[in-house]
Amino acid sequence: MNCISYSRIYETFFAYSSYLLEDEKYLCVKGGTSGKMASISNLTNTLPLHFRRFRPSGYSSSLCTLSCSLAEDVDPKPPIPKPTSYFPKRGQTLELVCESLAFKGKGLCKVTETGFVVLCDRALPGERFIGRVTRKKGNYAEVTKVKTITPPRDIVDAPCVYSPYCGGCKTQNLSYEAQLRAKEEQVRDLLIHVGRFSRELVQLHGIMKPIVPCDIQFHYRNKMEFSFGPQRWLPRESLHERRVDDAGNENENFALGLHAPGFFDKILNVDKCLLQSHPANKVLAAIQECWRDPQLGFSPYNVHSHMGFLKHLMLRTGSDVTTGQPEVMVNFVSSSYKPELLKFLVDKVSAFPEVVSVMNNVNTSVGNTSVGEEEYTLYGKSNITETLRGLTFQISANSFFQTNTYQAEVLYKLIEDCTGVKGDGSEIVLDLFCGTGTIGLTLARRVRHVYGYEVVPQAITDACLNAKINGIQNATFIQGDLNKIDENFGKNFPKPDIVISDPNRPGMHMKLIKFLLNLKAPRIVYVSCNPATCARDLDYLCHDVAEQNIKGCYKLISLQPVDMFPHTPHIECVCLLELQ
Repeated sequence: MNCISYSRIYETFFAYSSYLLEDEKYLCVKGGTSGKMASISNLTNTLPLHFRRFRPSGYSSSLCTLSCSLAEDVDPKPPIPKPTSYFPKRGQTLELVCESLAFKGKGLCKVTETGFVVLCDRALPGERFIGRVTRKKGNYAEVTKVKTITPPRDIVDAPCVYSPYCGGCKTQNLSYEAQLRAKEEQVRDLLIHVGRFSRELVQLHGIMKPIVPCDIQFHYRNKMEFSFGPQRWLPRESLHERRVDDAGNENENFALGLHAPGFFDKILNVDKCLLQSHPANKVLAAIQECWRDPQLGFSPYNVHSHMGFLKHLMLRTGSDVTTGQPEVMVNFVSSSYKPELLKFLVDKVSAFPEVVSVMNNVNTSVGNTSVGEEEYTLYGKSNITETLRGLTFQISANSFFQTNTYQAEVLYKLIEDCTGVKGDGSEIVLDLFCGTGTIGLTLARRVRHVYGYEVVPQAITDACLNAKINGIQNATFIQGDLNKIDENFGKNFPKPDIVISDPNRPGMHMKLIKFLLNLKAPRIVYVSCNPATCARDLDYLCHDVAEQNIKGCYKLISLQPVDMFPHTPHIECVCLLELQ
């Protein structure tokens, strides 16, 4: 009998790996015969010829039921029994075990019989549970947890009462040590499978360093944005708590808090957030205490009817440069400019000595952004200050600044070490995606000149102001979209000795990658907030990629993960590349 069995074909297909990148494109699916899958459209071209002739019943662009005999020239034999369907159906319940954490902190599981990959929100490593399939997306499915059978390893009591429902701290009930292990594993797997760096190179040669933990795991955020809504979102078990006062007013059901995960129009009311600073929590509590009073006339904005006055509340915390005491900015985002209506809240919050600025951003659009077309100062000054790496930075209502000031000191020290600046004032630094200039300015006093590029005009204005405040004259900041560069890009600055690139989550555009490969700067420091796109870009910079018609010319010297945001799935990476 010259026939390839179902199990052999099954095993061969699973010997490959597939990665779906961010927004269903960057989900890590590790290879191996244990049963994780890869796209069949990619696999068939790499299989031996006699495998390529295999076409399972119902073949499409994804792996299907493998239940056929092979070729026309093989003698017919009794049919092989048809296995259980590879794809779980919507509504089907499955018993699953969470193996690790994947993109956005979702639990990565697999179906025991087939190895099909399943994602479950709020599933933690080691947890055995019953899940119901809610969505099927090609190479994987999503499930909702119905019941926990065996609790996860390293489980702890979450100190926040909102943690079961709020999307901000999904892993607060996982021990911090386990969070670090999960993040480190995620970066390592992406570097190997997406970045195409060998496991030996990554682990044995020490290219990837152990993750740097954050010493402060609560109250580390210097900025929080809350939303107003006409109806607070309640979990099923709390629906009986909806209240109406004696006069028939439903103001008590108004919400000020954070969006329920997956919803743009549902607000989980939050009285205290364990991630933001203590002074900011005092301000939040004071506003929650009074803003629903019908006599004050406040109406929360309704995203469906586009009616209502109060849209968002943004709280930012800095520190006084002289005393080191906290400074708080309160920013009310409203649909129109009515300072007389806001006066009561302004008087209320300005009574706190930490509050030095009350702003009003007016946003008349129907969008959900907190950035207004107009900005007014209702109390105090229009900005707050913060100190970072010995420099003073002014922070306006809408300017970008690292959200975790304490860990930003650690991050910027790592970046500075990676640059390897000589300190003799001879080097040129190109700072891509420079934001308000924080990274470039911390290096400016040790190099000849810093050239920074950023797409946001207000950020460039803030960068120039920060340079002036700190007496730095060898920094030039230019507004421009690095995703739309042309052949003229690079003519406005000399060839740099060091390039620093700190893109947002989508990573670098192919145009910019090709520019850097042609530029051939001796050293690149790549700072990433998304390890998936980071691994992809490192692959482009270090390896030949025929389909993109590029030849990598850099060597990855080190990759340092940094935990900037404990209890969240976010990971920062600092990568050093040197020209080969």
